[in-house]
Amino acid sequence: MANTVTPPTVEELLAKAKQPSADAMRLHPYYRGKVEVALKARVRDFNDFAIWYTPGVAAPCRAIAENPELVYEHTHKWNTVAVVSDGTRVLGLGDIGPKAGLPVMEGKALLYKYLGGVDAWPIMLDTKDPDKIIETVLLIQPGFGGVNLEDISQPKCFRVLDTLKARAEIPVWHDDQQGTATVTLAGLINSLKIVGKKIDEVEIAFIGSGASNVAVSRLIFACGATPGLCRVVDSKGILHKGRKDIELRKAEFVDKWKMCLSTNADGRQGGPAEAMQGADVVIALSKPGPGTILPEWVSGMAKGAIVFACANPVPEIWPWEAKEAGATIVATGRSDFPNQVNNSLGFPGIFRGTLDVRASTITDPMCLAAANALAGMAEEKGLTSEYILPNMDEWEVFSREAAAVAAKAVEEGVARKPMTYDEELKNAEAIIRRSRNLTQTMMAEGYIPEAED
Repeated sequence: MANTVTPPTVEELLAKAKQPSADAMRLHPYYRGKVEVALKARVRDFNDFAIWYTPGVAAPCRAIAENPELVYEHTHKWNTVAVVSDGTRVLGLGDIGPKAGLPVMEGKALLYKYLGGVDAWPIMLDTKDPDKIIETVLLIQPGFGGVNLEDISQPKCFRVLDTLKARAEIPVWHDDQQGTATVTLAGLINSLKIVGKKIDEVEIAFIGSGASNVAVSRLIFACGATPGLCRVVDSKGILHKGRKDIELRKAEFVDKWKMCLSTNADGRQGGPAEAMQGADVVIALSKPGPGTILPEWVSGMAKGAIVFACANPVPEIWPWEAKEAGATIVATGRSDFPNQVNNSLGFPGIFRGTLDVRASTITDPMCLAAANALAGMAEEKGLTSEYILPNMDEWEVFSREAAAVAAKAVEEGVARKPMTYDEELKNAEAIIRRSRNLTQTMMAEGYIPEAED
């Protein structure tokens, strides 16, 4: 008699979904921070202080003063990212302020280090003024190799990013926009392969029109999706040419007004239910659920429906509800369900490649290169309805992303330290392996203690 596996009950699935929050409340106060400063240089005895500090340090200072590019050779600038946030739009929690947002930015720094070998540090700003955010980033850029803008509310996040990309001398990236878009596109590429549909022929309903979904739609359109076949929904309904509320503020909501003009060619009106009717794909980055997307809306989608419910910390619809309603592929932003569509699969590798070739910016083609690298590795492993993207345990994906991004940066002429794909692949693998091994060694030696249950 064949063994049968009893599927988990809804109560068991809900308990599993709630467990990370309970663990977080226990472990955050235990460790009192997730990252720290550690030495890279050897201290054999106190005489070494004369090398690392005065008087010896004056020599590299003079060298950098004569040739500023040497700062990348003599300091940690080559591998350092500032994670900058004002705490106004924190992963589904909204405007909770810079102090309450700090645990998220610390977590971002942890992921940068472990997954990409990048030294990142959270910089929380006690201002909501976009001009002050821009000014602060420009003032601190000498000490960093790149900037990751994070959890900054719209519409100011667009102006902050665009202004800094134009004025900063180091790459500036808004992960809620570019990172989310890159990983979502990779997941969509593979999902369409599984259901046998072409990107230029599918109808996509974008539920939510914040910074994330604006960027997601832009990158998906750049990859070949047809805007006129797609519909975007904000808090007041489907975007269309007759949305006077947006037209009257189009100088403020530039991207949203562009979508009013370019998407929804048939002029459909209504809300999420109407936008999803007959759609092949729904990409939701909106209000945390459950219940933001209803099962009956999923049932009204086309055959082979693809549902990306990516709100954090709780998806717009639970995966099992979407499956029961007829979805073929379901993805969320969470690591405790199959098909995690999460920025963590993108930014560590993307910044690894960006920093290693000293790219001056991160372009959309660089993001497309990263998306294709992500999608390609999962396809090599073997796509299924519950495996559309690599897992974070498959750490080789980050070095492959890094190499693809670096090669594209060189091709586009934005790299100041050109490397070939193979050179960066080898380089990134070594850096990432060292970071992972360092963490594992500190755990084994007790320098990172195990918390008691």
